Amino acid sequence: MIKKVNKRDSDQVKVTFVLPEDHPYGDDVSVVGDFNDWTAGEHEFVRRSNQTYSTNVMLKENERYAFRYYSEEQGWVNEEEADDYEGNDFGETNCIVET
Repeated sequence: MIKKVNKRDSDQVKVTFVLPEDHPYGDDVSVVGDFNDWTAGEHEFVRRSNQTYSTNVMLKENERYAFRYYSEEQGWVNEEEADDYEGNDFGETNCIVET
């Protein structure tokens, strides 16, 4: 799941990426994409008090960003509720989040 909140008096959108408590991707999962130079571990999912896992990224509004989840155990994983999808240079599909 992806949640978006526009920040007042700013051109930034707080994008929260959420995985359910029972996700199958293991303990070390991060969101990687255009916004962090596809660097695994920079935006790691953290377990929250409601037992879900999430991470936040501040992004410029009115933009499109390619992203995927990366799991040490499962490799590359796509978000089922992404805004869009597009092919990448590796013959796979990236997720798109629009702000």
